[in-house]
Order: sequence, then structure tokens, then C-alpha cells
Amino acid sequence: MAPPSPIVDELKDTPDEASATPVPDAPRLDTAPQQLVAGLLGKADIRINGERPWDMQLHDPAALERALAEGNLGLGEAYMAGAWDCEQLDGFFDHLLRAHLDREVQPARLAWHALQVRVFNRQNRTRAWQVGKAHYDLGNDFYEAMLDPLMAYSCGYWRDADNLADAQRAKLDLICRKLGLQPGMRVLDIGCGWGSLMGFAAEHYGVQCVGVTVSKEQAAWARERYAGLPLEFRLQDYRELDAASLGGPMDRLVSVGMFEHVGRKNHRVYMEVAERCLADDGLFLLHTIGKNRRDSVPDRWIDKHIFPNGDLPSVGQVGDAIDGLFVAEDLHNFGADYDHTLMAWHANFEAAWPRFADALGETFHRKWRYYLLSCAGAFRARELQLWQWVLSKDGVRGGYRRAV
Repeated sequence: MAPPSPIVDELKDTPDEASATPVPDAPRLDTAPQQLVAGLLGKADIRINGERPWDMQLHDPAALERALAEGNLGLGEAYMAGAWDCEQLDGFFDHLLRAHLDREVQPARLAWHALQVRVFNRQNRTRAWQVGKAHYDLGNDFYEAMLDPLMAYSCGYWRDADNLADAQRAKLDLICRKLGLQPGMRVLDIGCGWGSLMGFAAEHYGVQCVGVTVSKEQAAWARERYAGLPLEFRLQDYRELDAASLGGPMDRLVSVGMFEHVGRKNHRVYMEVAERCLADDGLFLLHTIGKNRRDSVPDRWIDKHIFPNGDLPSVGQVGDAIDGLFVAEDLHNFGADYDHTLMAWHANFEAAWPRFADALGETFHRKWRYYLLSCAGAFRARELQLWQWVLSKDGVRGGYRRAV
């Protein structure tokens, strides 16, 4: 196997600062690994240096060998380094994942990563703060440019919406209606982000809220934005929560886009925390990205470059976590809507990029584009899901009816 290219070696050392100019000529695929990857891509109807928008434009053949050796970590870092391009990255990943090529390429280097995930608690109380610093504390001005006016950083609800702002407001209102919020209720938001749900619920449903986050930037922004409303924003690990610290059991619990950071070693603990904080007649809405297979391993590129220690749950893992603690009243999947959400974020990101280009650099630009568009392709291919679970402690008397 040929050694990695100098482009990729440079990226390994400085992944967020390095910038490389792609080689203009389309190189020949001279090695067996390169030809093997080209053949695999052909199964997904992806051509190397083809003319369709989802085809790969290859500048350095070593990118194919890294993809074969390291899976998406190698493929993504080669893209960040300028070793290949694609006019429509979301379409590339839709084709790739629809053909399940990720299941055919199982590099030996993934074995250690898989062992770490299964053996170690990668989301313990110390490591849980890493994602706040690495991802959510990038800068509130950056997220203000990419997200909707309410700063909702999770899947919008596009059933009756045709723009990002309306889709996010529809999602927030859907959650409030599913929870049956009434004036005077007390709500706990585990992983409150920039406070979009808390602010919306307080303004439109007359509730009081406590929210916890591991991001200093989020907490500071939310406190300033929602000053004067009956909202409390805490910089706190969810494991520290109990009814006493909240001033008594909460009428409602909600968690939007946070369970992806909990990790399989902590799913049960998380649900135990939720159970002890919720009133006996309360409801808990869990909004989370999910995966189709229980035994899959977190993506190494996402883990290294976007969400440290992330771990998407399966339906079975959520079921195991709530066993004996909660009744699953409702499970709603609108994962296809995340495709629309991510494409809207990407459009905002690209439009705003000139404001951030000098500070963040071209490698970050390519990294963020790869993140947003590869995820859009994964949801489009239905490889990833978005679930809203509604849970109760002992079952809703007479049955639960989903708000639509």
C-alpha cells in the first residue's frame, strides 16, 4: 500500500489550521487498494471524476487508500485537506449510505475505537464537558449566523413549514403541545442549549423552566436573551440533578438533542436522573437522533472533529434504559426533516462564511461543510433517524393522545 500523501500527513498534525491547494490533474488509479475503492463506489453509482454532481472529483489517489484504511475518518480528513471534492456532498453520502458501503469497509484500525466504546465510559463526569468546549463554545456569533433567530440547534419540523425559522418554531410548539404545557407548570430542560425551547414555552405557555448545559457560551447567551422571564440556566452536569436541588419534582421534563452525548454506559443513569426529577403524574419528552443498529460504533471522524464522545442510541438501547422506569407513551420519527434542517444550516453557513474565513481558515470551512452535508445525506438515506419519545412513570390514565 502506498504511503499517505503529504497533504494528508499535514492535516494529521494541524487539522484545523492546515490548508492545501488541490492538485488540478485527475490522477490514475495505479494501486489495487485504489481500484478496490473505485469499484466499491461504483456499487453506489458514484464515479471517480464523473460529470454528475454526486461524483467524486479526485485530486490525490492517496485519499482512496486512506478511506479504505480508516473509513470515514480517512475520507473526511482527505476532504478537509483538499485531496478530493464533490459538487454535491449530500448527494454523494446519500448514494454511498443507500448502498451500505459503510458496512462493506470495516478497517482494522476501527477495532481499537470499537473496544474503547464498549469497555470505557467515554462520557464520564470529566469528559462530558469536552463537547461543550470543543463544539458548542465555538462562538455565539458563529451559531447566530447559521441557526434560526431562536438558536434552535436540532431538527426542525417541516410538515407545514417552508423555511428554517418556521420549522423550528413548529418543532418547539409541537413539543409544548405533546407535553400538554399549562400556565404555572415547572419544566426541566436537560441540555437546554441556547434556551430556545425554554424561552418559547415561557412566552407562549406561561411555564417556569430550569435548564442545564455544559456550554459556558450557551448559558451566557441564554441568560442575556431571556432576562426577565422565569427561567434559570445552570452550567451543570445532568447527573447532579435531583428533585431537592430543583425545589421539588418537576411537572414536565424535556431533553432536545442532548441524549446523543450521554453514551451507552450512562443511558440507564440518565433515565434514573429523569425519573427522580419528574413528578409522579408528569411527562418526559426525549428528542434524539438515533441509529438503526444497536451494535454500530460511533463514527471516528465525527468523534474527532465535531462531537467528542458522541454515541447515537438505537431504539433497543433507549428501551433498555427506560425498562421499569418509564412507560413509552409515544414514539414519533420525523428523521427525514433533519435533511431539510441541515441543508438550511449549510446555506446559512456558506452565506455567512466570508465573515469568518480569516479567523477560522479554509480547513475549518471544508470540515464544517463535510459535517453538515454528510449528515444531510445520512438522514436522506434513512441511515439516521430523529425520534421524539413521550414517557410517563406509570402510564397516562385513559391513554396518551399525540398532538399533531
